[in-house]
Amino acid sequence: MDDKELLHRITELVDEEHQLRTRRVAGDVASDEEVSRLRDLEESLDQCWDLLRRRRAAREAGIDPNEVEERPRTQVEGYSQ
Repeated sequence: MDDKELLHRITELVDEEHQLRTRRVAGDVASDEEVSRLRDLEESLDQCWDLLRRRRAAREAGIDPNEVEERPRTQVEGYSQ
């Protein structure tokens, strides 16, 4: 996945997050369903942002960004803030 595709995916995930929150406010989605899906969306977004940052860093270091692979969710979610 190239940078343009990653940014498109990030936009899709953010749009879905906003739609989910809107549906929740309207009473169309149960709270537990919202929480579960939001967690999934947040983790997916974290993975996408991590991959995009690492691809950009690789490019700046003169490394082919296509060699950078997506990290597992457990690894990305385990980072300290």
